[in-house]
Amino acid sequence: MGGWAEDAPGVRRKITVQDLPPPNETRSVDNEPKIVARPEGAELRAPPGFKIEQYASGFRDPRYLLTAPNGDIFVVESRADQIKVLRDTAGDGKPDVTQLFTQDHLRKPFGIAFYPPGADPQYLYVANTDGIIRFPYRNGDLKARGPAEKLGAHLSPGGLLRGGGHWTRGLAFSPDGKKMYVSIGSLTNDSDDRAEQDRARIFEFNSDGTGQKVYAWGIRNAVGIKVRPGTKELWMSTNERDELGDNLVPDYISSVRPDGFYNWPWFYLGNHQDPRHDGAHPELAKKVIVPDVLVQAHSASLNLCFYDGKQFPEEYRGDIFAAFHGSWNRSRPTGYKIVRVPFRDGKVLGEYEDFVTGFVISNGDVWGRPVGVTVAKDGSLLFSEDAHGTIWRVSYTR
Repeated sequence: MGGWAEDAPGVRRKITVQDLPPPNETRSVDNEPKIVARPEGAELRAPPGFKIEQYASGFRDPRYLLTAPNGDIFVVESRADQIKVLRDTAGDGKPDVTQLFTQDHLRKPFGIAFYPPGADPQYLYVANTDGIIRFPYRNGDLKARGPAEKLGAHLSPGGLLRGGGHWTRGLAFSPDGKKMYVSIGSLTNDSDDRAEQDRARIFEFNSDGTGQKVYAWGIRNAVGIKVRPGTKELWMSTNERDELGDNLVPDYISSVRPDGFYNWPWFYLGNHQDPRHDGAHPELAKKVIVPDVLVQAHSASLNLCFYDGKQFPEEYRGDIFAAFHGSWNRSRPTGYKIVRVPFRDGKVLGEYEDFVTGFVISNGDVWGRPVGVTVAKDGSLLFSEDAHGTIWRVSYTR
């Protein structure tokens, strides 16, 4: 299974259920990364033909990036409880305008989405840790043009979305705008007590917050959710459980089947029983869905986006880019990179490829932890890292 030392642009991995070790084959470790300043001469690496440069800096916890229809880049600073807008008026690949969009009623905001989908949105929806709010928005707005509007009793403090545990909330709309998807992670690592009721799920709502239903469940922490362009498919990037050894349980990137059960907490990756729940819920064993793409355990796969730009070579069109925040529960650290999940003929291949590496230096210290990722209007790829609050731009130059 390796670690960061084997990472390099173009390295591909395909993990299957047959590759899984038994539980606790290795001892569970607490191996938090040591965050350091960017060393002199440290450079990020990408495949041949790509260029990486710093796009912007000075952010506090830039956890989520979203490209507006007019090309502005929205940056969610989660722990600062604010959203900023970046604009490149000169067209040189660097923002020359940075504007505070809002701080109104933000509480650890994470996922954001424009509504309705398409070229002329009327609102910016924001997923706080304890509810969904929206702001009136028109193309080109640098500031919210009105106060926050809270959506529905289920989506307000004290309702369905509550704080604690995994606090990030993903947010996405169906292509026709009729349905809104909201992800909420588990409160714990592996518990099945009553505190986990209505957690570890993706919910479906009407766009106004009514019509609540469970869309899929048994998903420990779907941090990033996105609808695949040109389809109705919802996809997710999920953090799996810890404390079963270095190579269990693989995180994953997967399509989401309506009404699907994805294993947590009683099973993992098929009918593999979590030893902490031995014998529990045998009736569910045959219902567990194995995700499309398994990634190294403890990678902490966060946000994802589909490449719908035209700057990169044609072979990248429709592929997924995902940000791996990096491990803490693995003796050989992994993650701390941007990966590509390739599709062929509209089907995912079940493997993933290192795309941007270099945030880990030779002694194992870390100078960047990727979190947000989006495709800019010019087709370049932007991603953020929250160790030092920077945003980076990957462009294709040949």
